[in-house]
Amino acid sequence: MFDIKEKLKTLPDKPGVYMMRNEKQEIIYVGKAISLKNRVRQYFQSSKNHPPKVRAMVSHINTFEYIVTDTELEALILECNLIKENRPKYNVLLRDDKTYPYIKVTINEEYPRVIKTRKVIKDKAKYFGPYTNIGALNETLEVIHNLYPIRTCSKNIERMIENKERPCLNYHIKKCIGPCTGLVNKEEYMHIVQEIIMFLDGKEDELIRKIEEKMKEAASAMDFEKAAKYRDQVIALNSIIEKQKIVSTNEQDQDVIAMAQGENDSWIQVFFIRKGKLVKREHFILKNTEQDSKQEIVSSFLKQFYSGTTFIPKEILIEEHVEDLEVLEEWLTNKRGNRVNLKVPQKGEKKELLDMVKKNAFMTMEQATTINQLEKERTEDTLQELGDLLCLDEAPYRIESYDISNIQGVESVGSMVVFEGGKSKNRDYRRFKIKTVKGPNDYASLEEIITRRFKRGLEETQDIINQSIEMTEGKFAIFPDLIMVDGGFGQVTSVKKALDSLKLSIPVCGMIKDERHRTKGLVYEGKEVYIEKTSNLFRLITKIQDEVHRFAITYHRSLRKKNTLSSILEEIPGIGETRRKSLMAHFESIDKIRNATIEELLEVKGMNRQVAENIIQFFKK
Repeated sequence: MFDIKEKLKTLPDKPGVYMMRNEKQEIIYVGKAISLKNRVRQYFQSSKNHPPKVRAMVSHINTFEYIVTDTELEALILECNLIKENRPKYNVLLRDDKTYPYIKVTINEEYPRVIKTRKVIKDKAKYFGPYTNIGALNETLEVIHNLYPIRTCSKNIERMIENKERPCLNYHIKKCIGPCTGLVNKEEYMHIVQEIIMFLDGKEDELIRKIEEKMKEAASAMDFEKAAKYRDQVIALNSIIEKQKIVSTNEQDQDVIAMAQGENDSWIQVFFIRKGKLVKREHFILKNTEQDSKQEIVSSFLKQFYSGTTFIPKEILIEEHVEDLEVLEEWLTNKRGNRVNLKVPQKGEKKELLDMVKKNAFMTMEQATTINQLEKERTEDTLQELGDLLCLDEAPYRIESYDISNIQGVESVGSMVVFEGGKSKNRDYRRFKIKTVKGPNDYASLEEIITRRFKRGLEETQDIINQSIEMTEGKFAIFPDLIMVDGGFGQVTSVKKALDSLKLSIPVCGMIKDERHRTKGLVYEGKEVYIEKTSNLFRLITKIQDEVHRFAITYHRSLRKKNTLSSILEEIPGIGETRRKSLMAHFESIDKIRNATIEELLEVKGMNRQVAENIIQFFKK
């Protein structure tokens, strides 16, 4: 049994990180301290001075643990990593920060690519971002690929050269210089990549000077075609620079950070200034911050944002003096490699700049809040219209939709998508492999998955009543207000049959399509229900029908593709079902097997050199 009072007595008077855990041993809060002894004890003293959020957090603490560090800086770094890894409930968190996209330059490859990614890993590539505006990221990628003819494919260049494979269409239309042909000077290719990195770093002026020098050299050498190409690059870059606003006269690199605090969330606006010009701006949302101070919000944002970004400027302007400012400066300085200054300007040009960013933060928040409110009202009206149309007692909040996908009964699968308050709830989506039905029988397949889903839900509900599991552990315990099935009277009858067998009464309607395979309307209680095609309700039903069909067919295709590709292996001499399964378990994909060496293939259980050589020869052909 964990004794908190006894554990508090053992706390050292040293810097470190502490982690609060609940009854399930989940980390609910991570913090750092100059003195663990003093900081952690504060939580368990009189709660009168604690804000509501801290009182709520303390009431859920079952155990705590700590890690001693040598310095406060080490504690800060460890705190950042633990928060990013565990995303504790009571820490200030960047909303959906794991999904923000980056631009990745794969300089870890012999012939680098410039691609979009949502994962930042330690693979020696260069990352630029994060971008909250996906449109801005795509526009940047488009500019890069229009200016620079580098490869976009992920093919094995050495193998293509060795096998003398044909270059793709991009080479023929001069969108790629074709390193796969074996005729490309690697040094020349890397010069192009370095120019792209300069562009992404916001060094357009320096880049233009370099290109202009090359243009003059080409013109002097009478290579006018190459000179014209450089000229076009300069024109394109100048047009980009013209869009950038000069906001500072000192021509230095700065990030300017300001915030607007709403009822529940906080909106952080960041202006990225390079050489005195505003090259980009982004906004980020920190959720559930209504009870947090501005200092804590700004400090949390700095840690989370700069732990993920690749470029840190020499100067960062913030509007609040945070408690751990000196430690943050030291951490940022170590990440950058030279001095970084965190400043809170009180007057002058920098203060005016900060005020402008703050004004933009408030405008962004107000616009988003207004749009969200209008969207909420429109969705509520739409759901009420659906409830009235089907004569339900009240508007359906949770809607579950089902569909079956197969080709002549092969790899038959079912899908369940969930909409709550008119919005898709992806984490509640479920997929089902059909187990008891043979052949193409959608009605019986629907009956099977409905039975499985609601039987499981009833079992979980009983476990919650018996306190065997928590409410949050019941993945199927929440039942819908309405079931919508992709199909007509037959599908609706199958769903009702399954529900009747479990003695459940849930409204069921079918979503029918016209002869062009477009959403037509609903079937309910034995009748077709017409819906105005220009209405918001029609758009919602179409959205649900398209989503459940997409989810089902995507799952079906993935299973079919996996089985088809893995079965190809059995065409190779020496590969039977056992070795095929071993290969797929070891490499996980056909592409990895195709690109594997003899030595890597020999690591597979049951593999010998002759069969490994057969695999290499098979894919060479």
